[in-house]
Amino acid sequence: MDALQVTTQEKNQLELNPELNGLPARVETIHLIGVCGTGMGALAGMLVNKGYRVTGSDADVYPPMSDFLAGLGIKAVQGYAEKNLSHRPDLVIVGNVVTRRNPEAAALKTLGLNYLSLPQALRLLFLEGKKPLVIAGTHGKTTTSALAGWLLDSAGLDPGFLIGGILANYGRNYNLSRGDWFVVEGDEYDTAFFDKVPKFIHYAPYVGVLTSVEFDHADIYPDFEAVKAAFRRLVRLIPAEGLLVAWGDDPLVRELAGASAGPVVFYGLGPDNDWRAVNLAAEGRRVRFDLLRSCRAAGRLVCPLPGTHNVLNTLAAVAALDRAGIGLDQIRAGLETFQGVRRRQEVRGVVNGVTVMDDFAHHPTAVRETLAAVRAAYPQARLIAVFEPRTNTSRRKIFQGDYAASFDGADLVLVREPPHPEKSPEDDRFSSAQLARDLQTRGLKAYSFPDTEELLSFLLDQARPGDVVLIMSNGGFDNLHDRLLAGLKN
Repeated sequence: MDALQVTTQEKNQLELNPELNGLPARVETIHLIGVCGTGMGALAGMLVNKGYRVTGSDADVYPPMSDFLAGLGIKAVQGYAEKNLSHRPDLVIVGNVVTRRNPEAAALKTLGLNYLSLPQALRLLFLEGKKPLVIAGTHGKTTTSALAGWLLDSAGLDPGFLIGGILANYGRNYNLSRGDWFVVEGDEYDTAFFDKVPKFIHYAPYVGVLTSVEFDHADIYPDFEAVKAAFRRLVRLIPAEGLLVAWGDDPLVRELAGASAGPVVFYGLGPDNDWRAVNLAAEGRRVRFDLLRSCRAAGRLVCPLPGTHNVLNTLAAVAALDRAGIGLDQIRAGLETFQGVRRRQEVRGVVNGVTVMDDFAHHPTAVRETLAAVRAAYPQARLIAVFEPRTNTSRRKIFQGDYAASFDGADLVLVREPPHPEKSPEDDRFSSAQLARDLQTRGLKAYSFPDTEELLSFLLDQARPGDVVLIMSNGGFDNLHDRLLAGLKN
């Protein structure tokens, strides 16, 4: 099958799943199953702001999401049941966490209700008539999306966005738009139990950004070839009049970018990139760099976040927004006022000289780059890395050896055993005790703990003024951050 045929086939998959009843001509009431998820909660806010009457249900309804929804006038029902659909909403949106065995989801066909996944709903209700800027990749997509959304807004272009992290400038992760552009964080995870394609396939990118491609999501991708195939599908969706912005320092990303039907520009640190950052200089939690465009000096910029990886995120956003006609002076002003993203090197507090920082890092590469960034921002501090292997991939032993090389930037490493080990096959479970032994072999001080309570007790005993405690997890880590800050006060 030639490239044109494949591209046409991929674009056809943007249409509604034929098993669905589709989008009705008139929609006034919308019900969300799994409403308390980060993306679903954001979608709920967008729907309310657009004038729809919204209801929702979830297995766990508790603050802060329950308070957020209540503030929107949405009563979130605790638990799933057919009776939650008794008001017969015009449309039901089904969250990614909902399985086909869910009693509420099972009732959809019985009741003859119209239903969609979140990505399908986003495309049909919010992306039509817009220029979607879809930012994808194994790493950096949340920060790059947040930067792009803020830079568009600060330049007066009034973008919409839906992002996987809370932007500090807004206190939320979504925005409705009157402008042409809509920024979407393009997740490669599957869409819904009835729609087993990567979420980003639905977003019809006009401009796409590909930040990186590594193996992840071992629960849905059998091997790295399947991961690469997913990103290749995304790249093929870029239209001829669009643009793909790709990280040119990675040969694999360059190879995948070759599948784009539209023009491609590369960004990175190396000399073969169209957009290049040179002369990096760390200044506390910021990094200044010179911008080269097509080998010509374009000016000096400041990356508002620490670390080389965040310079690359900034460079990706700058290159993508050139298509929106944003000038360098507007970019510079926007970067100066960007306040960051929650859970990305976020300082949660400083108590008695101990800085407690929160980060979403969980992949071995993300752990390594985050530690390097924090080390550069706090060169004189003792850096204590606290890690919870919580994702469906990090609970498995596929990265057992890779993690051992990810913590070299730390002075002390504390790792708890993966929560809910039963979610991984018994013969494929990650061992935090083994990681601690491997790190000790590399000359690092490292300890493992069976639970958060023992880890917290040890951490409170060890912490001293001048330390930076970097807590890395994609979950709540049993509220470790607040408990540590409270303990330090005592």
